[in-house]
Amino acid sequence: MAAPSTERSLNFDVIVVGAGLMGSCAAHAAASRGARVLLLERFDLLHHRGSSHGESRAIRDTYPQPHYPPMVRLARRLWDDAQRDAGYAVLTPTPHLDLGPRDDPNFRAVVASGATELAPTGAAPRPAWAEAFRVPEGWAAASSELGGVIKATKAVAMFQALAAKMGAVVRDRTEVIDVVAGKKGEGTTIVVKTSSGEEFHAAKCIITVGAWTSKQVKSVTGSDLPVQPLHTLLCYWKVKPGHERELTTEAGFPTFSSYGDPCIYSTPSMEYPGLIKIAMHGGPPCDPDSRDWTVGTTEGEGGLADPVARWIDEVMPGHVDTAGGPVLRQACMYSMTPDEDFVIDFLGGEEFGRDVVVGAGFSGHGFKMGPAIGRILAEMALDGESGTAAEAGVELEHFRIGRFDGNPMGNATS
Repeated sequence: MAAPSTERSLNFDVIVVGAGLMGSCAAHAAASRGARVLLLERFDLLHHRGSSHGESRAIRDTYPQPHYPPMVRLARRLWDDAQRDAGYAVLTPTPHLDLGPRDDPNFRAVVASGATELAPTGAAPRPAWAEAFRVPEGWAAASSELGGVIKATKAVAMFQALAAKMGAVVRDRTEVIDVVAGKKGEGTTIVVKTSSGEEFHAAKCIITVGAWTSKQVKSVTGSDLPVQPLHTLLCYWKVKPGHERELTTEAGFPTFSSYGDPCIYSTPSMEYPGLIKIAMHGGPPCDPDSRDWTVGTTEGEGGLADPVARWIDEVMPGHVDTAGGPVLRQACMYSMTPDEDFVIDFLGGEEFGRDVVVGAGFSGHGFKMGPAIGRILAEMALDGESGTAAEAGVELEHFRIGRFDGNPMGNATS
Protein backbone atom coordinates (compact mmCIF):
# COMPACT_ATOMS: atom_id res chain seq x y z
CA MET A 1 0.00 0.00 0.00
CA ALA A 2 1.33 3.45 -0.82
CA ALA A 3 2.21 5.94 1.89
CA PRO A 4 0.11 9.13 2.07
CA SER A 5 1.73 12.01 0.22
CA THR A 6 1.75 14.43 3.16
CA GLU A 7 5.08 15.70 4.53
CA ARG A 8 4.19 14.27 7.91
CA SER A 9 4.22 10.78 6.43
CA LEU A 10 7.98 11.08 5.84
CA ASN A 11 8.68 11.03 9.58
CA PHE A 12 8.49 7.79 11.56
CA ASP A 13 9.60 6.28 14.82
CA VAL A 14 11.07 3.23 13.09
CA ILE A 15 11.90 2.45 9.47
CA VAL A 16 12.32 -1.24 8.63
CA VAL A 17 14.32 -1.90 5.47
CA GLY A 18 13.45 -5.28 3.95
CA ALA A 19 10.02 -6.91 4.07
CA GLY A 20 10.87 -10.59 4.24
CA LEU A 21 9.76 -12.52 7.29
CA MET A 22 12.17 -10.87 9.74
CA GLY A 23 11.38 -7.34 8.60
CA SER A 24 7.64 -7.98 8.51
CA CYS A 25 7.74 -9.44 12.03
CA ALA A 26 9.80 -6.49 13.27
CA ALA A 27 7.37 -4.01 11.71
CA HIS A 28 4.45 -5.80 13.33
CA ALA A 29 6.14 -5.89 16.72
CA ALA A 30 7.03 -2.19 16.60
CA ALA A 31 3.57 -1.15 15.36
CA SER A 32 2.00 -3.22 18.13
CA ARG A 33 3.84 -0.95 20.57
CA GLY A 34 2.15 2.11 19.05
CA ALA A 35 5.23 3.20 17.11
CA ARG A 36 4.90 4.93 13.74
CA VAL A 37 6.43 2.35 11.42
CA LEU A 38 7.45 2.36 7.76
CA LEU A 39 8.23 -1.02 6.15
CA LEU A 40 10.15 -0.73 2.86
CA GLU A 41 10.66 -3.51 0.31
CA ARG A 42 12.93 -3.21 -2.73
CA PHE A 43 10.94 -5.65 -4.85
CA ASP A 44 7.28 -6.61 -4.98
CA LEU A 45 5.82 -7.81 -1.71
CA LEU A 46 6.05 -11.61 -1.41
CA HIS A 47 8.58 -11.83 -4.24
CA HIS A 48 10.56 -15.02 -4.94
CA ARG A 49 14.05 -13.51 -5.22
CA GLY A 50 15.12 -13.93 -1.60
CA SER A 51 14.73 -16.37 1.27
CA SER A 52 11.24 -15.85 2.72
CA HIS A 53 9.08 -17.27 -0.07
CA GLY A 54 7.82 -20.76 -0.78
CA GLU A 55 5.37 -23.31 0.46
CA SER A 56 6.87 -24.58 3.70
CA ARG A 57 9.46 -24.28 6.46
CA ALA A 58 9.96 -26.57 9.45
CA ILE A 59 9.94 -25.63 13.11
CA ARG A 60 11.78 -27.65 15.77
CA ASP A 61 13.45 -26.92 19.09
CA THR A 62 16.12 -29.63 18.94
CA TYR A 63 19.47 -27.90 18.48
CA PRO A 64 23.05 -28.85 19.36
CA GLN A 65 23.63 -25.24 20.46
CA PRO A 66 21.92 -24.29 23.74
CA HIS A 67 21.22 -20.69 22.69
CA TYR A 68 18.57 -21.63 20.09
CA PRO A 69 15.87 -23.71 21.87
CA PRO A 70 14.71 -20.81 24.12
CA MET A 71 14.32 -18.63 21.01
CA VAL A 72 12.34 -21.35 19.20
CA ARG A 73 10.02 -21.78 22.18
CA LEU A 74 9.49 -18.01 22.38
CA ALA A 75 8.78 -17.94 18.64
CA ARG A 76 6.30 -20.81 18.96
CA ARG A 77 4.24 -18.78 21.44
CA LEU A 78 4.40 -15.72 19.18
CA TRP A 79 3.33 -17.78 16.14
CA ASP A 80 0.24 -18.76 18.13
CA ASP A 81 -0.45 -15.15 19.13
CA ALA A 82 -0.18 -13.94 15.52
CA GLN A 83 -2.45 -16.69 14.20
CA ARG A 84 -5.02 -15.82 16.85
CA ASP A 85 -4.92 -12.14 15.86
CA ALA A 86 -5.07 -12.95 12.15
CA GLY A 87 -7.90 -15.44 12.53
CA TYR A 88 -6.25 -18.18 10.48
CA ALA A 89 -3.38 -20.64 10.76
CA VAL A 90 -0.02 -20.72 9.01
CA LEU A 91 1.59 -23.38 11.23
CA THR A 92 0.57 -27.05 11.33
CA PRO A 93 2.00 -28.87 14.39
CA THR A 94 3.74 -32.21 13.88
CA PRO A 95 6.27 -34.31 15.78
CA HIS A 96 9.94 -33.87 14.86
CA LEU A 97 12.53 -36.57 14.21
CA ASP A 98 16.33 -36.26 14.32
CA LEU A 99 18.52 -38.96 12.75
CA GLY A 100 22.26 -39.36 12.57
CA PRO A 101 25.34 -41.38 13.39
CA ARG A 102 25.03 -42.45 17.01
CA ASP A 103 28.45 -40.99 17.87
CA ASP A 104 27.94 -37.70 15.99
CA PRO A 105 28.45 -34.93 18.60
CA ASN A 106 25.66 -32.79 17.21
CA PHE A 107 23.21 -35.68 17.28
CA ARG A 108 24.26 -36.57 20.83
CA ALA A 109 23.73 -32.93 21.87
CA VAL A 110 20.22 -33.00 20.38
CA VAL A 111 19.35 -36.10 22.42
CA ALA A 112 20.83 -34.49 25.53
CA SER A 113 18.64 -31.42 24.95
CA GLY A 114 15.47 -33.46 25.47
CA ALA A 115 14.74 -35.56 22.37
CA THR A 116 13.76 -39.19 23.06
CA GLU A 117 15.58 -42.00 21.25
CA LEU A 118 13.27 -44.32 19.33
CA ALA A 119 13.23 -48.00 20.15
CA PRO A 120 14.87 -50.23 17.52
CA THR A 121 12.82 -51.61 14.65
CA GLY A 122 10.55 -54.38 15.86
CA ALA A 123 10.59 -53.15 19.46
CA ALA A 124 7.80 -51.33 21.24
CA PRO A 125 6.67 -48.70 21.67
CA ARG A 126 7.29 -47.09 18.28
CA PRO A 127 5.09 -44.62 16.39
CA ALA A 128 3.62 -45.97 13.17
CA TRP A 129 5.46 -43.40 11.06
CA ALA A 130 8.83 -44.71 12.25
CA GLU A 131 8.44 -47.65 9.86
CA ALA A 132 9.08 -45.25 6.96
CA PHE A 133 12.73 -45.01 8.00
CA ARG A 134 15.45 -47.63 7.62
CA VAL A 135 17.95 -46.35 10.16
CA PRO A 136 21.47 -47.25 8.93
CA GLU A 137 23.85 -49.36 10.98
CA GLY A 138 25.50 -47.25 13.66
CA TRP A 139 22.79 -44.59 13.46
CA ALA A 140 20.02 -43.68 15.89
CA ALA A 141 16.78 -41.68 15.75
CA ALA A 142 15.22 -39.42 18.36
CA SER A 143 11.79 -37.79 18.40
CA SER A 144 10.45 -34.66 20.04
CA GLU A 145 7.02 -33.04 20.30
CA LEU A 146 7.75 -29.49 19.12
CA GLY A 147 7.74 -29.78 15.35
CA GLY A 148 5.61 -28.36 12.62
CA VAL A 149 5.21 -27.02 9.09
CA ILE A 150 4.98 -23.26 8.48
CA LYS A 151 3.42 -22.01 5.25
CA ALA A 152 6.19 -19.58 4.34
CA THR A 153 4.72 -17.00 1.93
CA LYS A 154 1.39 -17.12 3.74
CA ALA A 155 3.20 -16.39 7.02
CA VAL A 156 5.01 -13.35 5.60
CA ALA A 157 1.71 -12.02 4.23
CA MET A 158 0.10 -12.54 7.63
CA PHE A 159 2.67 -10.43 9.46
CA GLN A 160 2.53 -7.71 6.81
CA ALA A 161 -1.25 -7.58 7.13
CA LEU A 162 -1.06 -7.49 10.93
CA ALA A 163 1.53 -4.70 10.78
CA ALA A 164 -0.68 -2.67 8.45
CA LYS A 165 -3.67 -3.30 10.70
CA MET A 166 -1.67 -1.81 13.59
CA GLY A 167 -0.94 1.31 11.53
CA ALA A 168 2.35 0.51 9.82
CA VAL A 169 2.89 1.95 6.35
CA VAL A 170 4.00 -0.75 3.90
CA ARG A 171 5.76 0.25 0.65
CA ASP A 172 7.12 -2.11 -1.97
CA ARG A 173 9.18 -1.38 -5.11
CA THR A 174 11.18 1.08 -3.00
CA GLU A 175 14.92 0.51 -3.20
CA VAL A 176 16.96 1.91 -0.31
CA ILE A 177 20.34 3.20 -1.51
CA ASP A 178 21.62 4.83 1.68
CA VAL A 179 21.03 5.18 5.39
CA VAL A 180 22.64 8.17 7.09
CA ALA A 181 22.53 9.84 10.48
CA GLY A 182 21.39 13.47 10.50
CA LYS A 183 20.56 16.06 13.09
CA LYS A 184 17.05 17.05 14.09
CA GLY A 185 16.78 19.51 16.93
CA GLU A 186 18.91 18.31 19.81
CA GLY A 187 18.94 14.68 18.76
CA THR A 188 19.85 12.40 15.88
CA THR A 189 17.51 11.30 13.12
CA ILE A 190 18.07 8.46 10.68
CA VAL A 191 17.58 9.40 7.04
CA VAL A 192 16.71 6.60 4.62
CA LYS A 193 17.28 7.52 0.98
CA THR A 194 15.75 5.68 -1.97
CA SER A 195 16.66 5.29 -5.63
CA SER A 196 13.63 7.41 -6.60
CA GLY A 197 14.96 10.40 -4.66
CA GLU A 198 12.59 10.09 -1.70
CA GLU A 199 13.91 10.54 1.82
CA PHE A 200 12.29 9.15 4.95
CA HIS A 201 13.21 10.20 8.47
CA ALA A 202 12.96 8.19 11.67
CA ALA A 203 14.40 8.00 15.13
CA LYS A 204 15.48 4.39 14.54
CA CYS A 205 16.09 1.98 11.68
CA ILE A 206 16.08 -1.81 11.39
CA ILE A 207 17.89 -3.44 8.44
CA THR A 208 16.65 -6.91 7.46
CA VAL A 209 17.58 -7.37 3.81
CA GLY A 210 18.66 -11.01 3.85
CA ALA A 211 21.07 -11.95 1.08
CA TRP A 212 21.64 -8.27 0.31
CA THR A 213 22.93 -7.52 3.83
CA SER A 214 26.64 -7.41 3.04
CA LYS A 215 26.05 -5.08 0.09
CA GLN A 216 23.72 -2.83 2.10
CA VAL A 217 26.01 -2.59 5.12
CA LYS A 218 29.04 -2.02 2.90
CA SER A 219 27.31 0.85 1.10
CA VAL A 220 26.15 2.41 4.39
CA THR A 221 29.22 2.02 6.58
CA GLY A 222 32.03 0.89 4.29
CA SER A 223 32.61 -2.10 6.56
CA ASP A 224 32.39 -5.79 5.72
CA LEU A 225 29.82 -7.99 7.42
CA PRO A 226 30.47 -11.68 6.64
CA VAL A 227 27.05 -12.75 5.38
CA GLN A 228 27.50 -14.91 2.27
CA PRO A 229 24.48 -15.67 0.07
CA LEU A 230 24.23 -19.31 -0.99
CA HIS A 231 22.10 -20.72 -3.79
CA THR A 232 20.14 -23.71 -2.56
CA LEU A 233 17.53 -26.04 -3.99
CA LEU A 234 14.27 -27.30 -2.50
CA CYS A 235 13.37 -30.73 -3.86
CA TYR A 236 9.97 -32.45 -3.90
CA TRP A 237 10.03 -36.22 -4.47
CA LYS A 238 7.27 -38.64 -5.46
CA VAL A 239 5.90 -40.79 -2.66
CA LYS A 240 5.69 -44.43 -3.71
CA PRO A 241 2.15 -45.66 -4.50
CA GLY A 242 0.27 -46.90 -1.47
CA HIS A 243 2.23 -44.73 1.00
CA GLU A 244 0.84 -41.33 0.08
CA ARG A 245 -1.25 -40.87 3.22
CA GLU A 246 1.39 -42.31 5.57
CA LEU A 247 3.74 -39.37 4.96
CA THR A 248 1.19 -36.57 5.51
CA THR A 249 0.62 -34.20 8.40
CA GLU A 250 -2.86 -35.69 8.79
CA ALA A 251 -1.23 -39.05 9.55
CA GLY A 252 1.09 -37.45 12.08
CA PHE A 253 4.24 -37.81 9.97
CA PRO A 254 7.08 -35.70 11.40
CA THR A 255 9.36 -33.03 10.13
CA PHE A 256 12.86 -34.49 10.25
CA SER A 257 16.55 -33.61 10.12
CA SER A 258 19.49 -35.88 9.41
CA TYR A 259 22.91 -35.08 10.81
CA GLY A 260 26.13 -36.03 9.08
CA ASP A 261 27.19 -35.43 5.49
CA PRO A 262 25.02 -34.44 3.73
CA CYS A 263 22.78 -32.62 6.19
CA ILE A 264 19.21 -33.44 5.12
CA TYR A 265 15.91 -31.88 6.19
CA SER A 266 12.28 -32.53 5.33
CA THR A 267 8.69 -31.55 5.90
CA PRO A 268 5.77 -34.02 5.58
CA SER A 269 3.75 -34.37 2.42
CA MET A 270 1.39 -31.43 2.62
CA GLU A 271 1.54 -28.69 0.00
CA TYR A 272 1.71 -31.00 -3.05
CA PRO A 273 -0.32 -34.22 -2.53
CA GLY A 274 1.74 -37.29 -3.29
CA LEU A 275 5.04 -35.37 -3.03
CA ILE A 276 7.33 -34.86 -0.05
CA LYS A 277 9.96 -32.15 0.38
CA ILE A 278 13.40 -33.58 1.19
CA ALA A 279 16.38 -31.30 0.59
CA MET A 280 20.02 -30.74 1.44
CA HIS A 281 21.25 -27.96 3.72
CA GLY A 282 23.62 -25.60 1.89
CA GLY A 283 24.72 -24.82 -1.64
CA PRO A 284 27.28 -22.81 -3.63
CA PRO A 285 27.96 -19.07 -3.10
CA CYS A 286 25.99 -16.69 -5.28
CA ASP A 287 25.40 -13.00 -5.97
CA PRO A 288 21.74 -12.17 -5.21
CA ASP A 289 21.69 -9.61 -8.04
CA SER A 290 23.08 -11.92 -10.74
CA ARG A 291 22.10 -15.46 -9.81
CA ASP A 292 22.40 -18.40 -12.12
CA TRP A 293 19.03 -19.98 -11.40
CA THR A 294 20.10 -23.26 -13.02
CA VAL A 295 22.96 -23.94 -10.57
CA GLY A 296 22.56 -27.31 -8.91
CA THR A 297 19.46 -28.26 -10.87
CA THR A 298 21.20 -30.73 -13.20
CA GLU A 299 22.04 -34.33 -12.40
CA GLY A 300 25.54 -35.59 -11.70
CA GLU A 301 28.51 -33.89 -10.07
CA GLY A 302 27.64 -30.49 -8.67
CA GLY A 303 23.92 -31.21 -8.59
CA LEU A 304 22.10 -30.43 -5.35
CA ALA A 305 19.57 -33.26 -5.81
CA ASP A 306 21.89 -36.27 -6.24
CA PRO A 307 23.14 -36.36 -2.62
CA VAL A 308 19.52 -36.21 -1.46
CA ALA A 309 18.55 -39.09 -3.76
CA ARG A 310 21.38 -41.23 -2.35
CA TRP A 311 20.24 -40.44 1.20
CA ILE A 312 16.63 -41.35 0.37
CA ASP A 313 17.73 -44.63 -1.23
CA GLU A 314 19.57 -45.52 1.96
CA VAL A 315 17.10 -44.31 4.61
CA MET A 316 13.60 -44.24 3.00
CA PRO A 317 13.78 -46.64 0.04
CA GLY A 318 10.37 -48.21 0.61
CA HIS A 319 8.45 -44.95 0.72
CA VAL A 320 10.03 -42.37 -1.60
CA ASP A 321 10.82 -42.78 -5.29
CA THR A 322 14.07 -41.23 -6.57
CA ALA A 323 13.87 -42.55 -10.14
CA GLY A 324 14.12 -39.62 -12.51
CA GLY A 325 15.05 -37.20 -9.72
CA PRO A 326 12.77 -34.80 -7.85
CA VAL A 327 9.44 -33.91 -9.41
CA LEU A 328 9.75 -30.23 -8.46
CA ARG A 329 12.86 -28.11 -7.89
CA GLN A 330 12.59 -24.64 -6.37
CA ALA A 331 15.53 -22.25 -6.00
CA CYS A 332 16.06 -20.38 -2.75
CA MET A 333 18.90 -18.59 -0.94
CA TYR A 334 20.62 -18.85 2.41
CA SER A 335 22.30 -15.86 4.03
CA MET A 336 25.17 -17.72 5.64
CA THR A 337 27.56 -16.53 8.34
CA PRO A 338 30.86 -18.41 8.82
CA ASP A 339 29.60 -19.96 12.09
CA GLU A 340 25.95 -20.31 10.93
CA ASP A 341 24.85 -18.18 13.89
CA PHE A 342 22.63 -15.13 13.35
CA VAL A 343 23.56 -11.45 13.40
CA ILE A 344 21.26 -9.53 15.75
CA ASP A 345 23.00 -6.37 16.84
CA PHE A 346 23.32 -2.60 16.68
CA LEU A 347 25.21 -1.36 13.65
CA GLY A 348 27.32 0.70 16.04
CA GLY A 349 30.06 3.16 15.26
CA GLU A 350 30.14 6.87 15.95
CA GLU A 351 27.53 7.62 13.28
CA PHE A 352 24.82 5.09 14.13
CA GLY A 353 25.49 3.86 17.66
CA ARG A 354 22.32 2.18 18.88
CA ASP A 355 20.01 3.88 16.39
CA VAL A 356 20.35 1.25 13.62
CA VAL A 357 19.78 -2.45 14.28
CA VAL A 358 20.73 -5.28 11.91
CA GLY A 359 19.09 -8.71 11.68
CA ALA A 360 20.89 -10.97 9.21
CA GLY A 361 22.75 -14.19 8.51
CA PHE A 362 19.92 -16.57 9.36
CA SER A 363 21.85 -19.34 7.60
CA GLY A 364 18.97 -21.47 6.42
CA HIS A 365 17.53 -22.15 9.87
CA GLY A 366 16.15 -18.82 11.10
CA PHE A 367 12.66 -18.76 9.56
CA LYS A 368 11.09 -20.74 12.39
CA MET A 369 12.28 -18.06 14.85
CA GLY A 370 11.00 -15.10 12.81
CA PRO A 371 8.41 -13.76 15.27
CA ALA A 372 10.90 -13.91 18.15
CA ILE A 373 13.64 -12.25 16.09
CA GLY A 374 11.24 -9.54 14.93
CA ARG A 375 10.16 -8.82 18.50
CA ILE A 376 13.79 -8.66 19.65
CA LEU A 377 14.82 -6.34 16.80
CA ALA A 378 11.88 -4.01 17.48
CA GLU A 379 12.65 -3.83 21.20
CA MET A 380 16.34 -3.19 20.55
CA ALA A 381 15.40 -0.31 18.25
CA LEU A 382 12.74 1.21 20.53
CA ASP A 383 14.24 0.45 23.96
CA GLY A 384 17.92 -0.11 23.35
CA GLU A 385 17.58 -3.68 24.65
CA SER A 386 15.18 -6.62 24.44
CA GLY A 387 13.21 -7.29 27.60
CA THR A 388 11.38 -10.15 25.92
CA ALA A 389 14.68 -11.93 25.17
CA ALA A 390 15.79 -11.58 28.78
CA GLU A 391 12.46 -12.84 30.14
CA ALA A 392 12.46 -15.84 27.78
CA GLY A 393 16.05 -16.80 28.56
CA VAL A 394 17.22 -15.94 25.03
CA GLU A 395 20.94 -15.18 25.11
CA LEU A 396 21.94 -12.61 22.47
CA GLU A 397 25.70 -12.49 23.00
CA HIS A 398 26.30 -15.16 20.34
CA PHE A 399 24.70 -12.90 17.75
CA ARG A 400 26.91 -9.80 18.15
CA ILE A 401 28.78 -8.41 15.13
CA GLY A 402 31.91 -8.03 17.24
CA ARG A 403 32.45 -11.79 17.35
CA PHE A 404 34.08 -11.50 13.93
CA ASP A 405 36.64 -8.87 15.01
CA GLY A 406 39.97 -10.54 14.46
CA ASN A 407 38.19 -13.86 14.23
CA PRO A 408 36.71 -14.57 10.80
CA MET A 409 35.03 -17.78 11.99
CA GLY A 410 33.08 -16.12 14.79
CA ASN A 411 31.59 -18.62 17.20
CA ALA A 412 32.76 -21.67 15.24
CA THR A 413 35.28 -23.81 17.07
CA SER A 414 36.30 -25.89 14.07
